[in-house]
Amino acid sequence: MAATSTNPALQALNVRKSFVSGRLESTVLHDLTLDVRAGELTLIAGPSGCGKSTLLAILSGLQPADAGQVRALGHELGGMSMRALEHFRLQHTGFVFQGFNLFPALSALEQVELPLSYMGLAKSAARRRAVESLEEVGLGPRMQLLPAELSGGEKQRVAIARALAKQPELLFADEPTSALDAANGQIVIDILHRIARNHGTTVLCVSHDPRLVGHADRVLAMEDGRILSDHVPTPPAEPKAKEPSA
Repeated sequence: MAATSTNPALQALNVRKSFVSGRLESTVLHDLTLDVRAGELTLIAGPSGCGKSTLLAILSGLQPADAGQVRALGHELGGMSMRALEHFRLQHTGFVFQGFNLFPALSALEQVELPLSYMGLAKSAARRRAVESLEEVGLGPRMQLLPAELSGGEKQRVAIARALAKQPELLFADEPTSALDAANGQIVIDILHRIARNHGTTVLCVSHDPRLVGHADRVLAMEDGRILSDHVPTPPAEPKAKEPSA
């Protein structure tokens, strides 16, 4: 069940993150505060190196913040043990990465079933969910194929199906279209948009792909570790009907 829309699904309060290389300390996130509303597709946009992937990693619990607080579905991530955090991610979150992260020896169906077995689902239930998710992303006829037999766009759809089958409240996507051509990138964008709409999932996507902007419910523009703007994109104008000729 998705988080209710009255409360933010994700919150960051004065989050700061730095990395140290030798004697040089580089601040990637500068006391950043934001809310991500439940059941929406929120896009964090900005140039490479602006800190958006680091922010996604912190909001999803993959990395700790140096300072500040992060709350996900009402849980304070900084107060969780490593084991509790891993359990939270397994039960409540899904991830889609630029590099697909598929196992070469597993079929598309087996890729999607794998995390469901870790969640404790019976084999029959896991198989049913996996098939439904692959069909939802348009890969029903290709679910027995190995990654080497799939195109880049199909591999990314397998990764999305793997995340979707968990029925997560939170779905995190890190540059999901950057390795894809225009046609496959558009398919992936449409699928992420449908997941937010049809499943009530909170989808947080970081990307520098301008095609994503028109599909997002909300766009946060980042630069140099700060949020510069927060806006609802204007939907594309409907084409005007032609005037009847005299």
